[in-house]
Amino acid sequence: MATQTKTASAARTGFVPVMFAVVLGLGIVTLTGHVQAAALHDAAHDVRHATGFPCH
Repeated sequence: MATQTKTASAARTGFVPVMFAVVLGLGIVTLTGHVQAAALHDAAHDVRHATGFPCH
């Protein structure tokens, strides 16, 4: 009885995280490109207060 060992190549294992990062990045750029500037400012302002950073 022969035992076979399967190994994944480095190129194959790195494909999924790279594609996830690309899709996430494009999604962020697309969403922020279509949101009004005031909404982005308010969201960033609220996050700064929630994390304890003073902003004014």
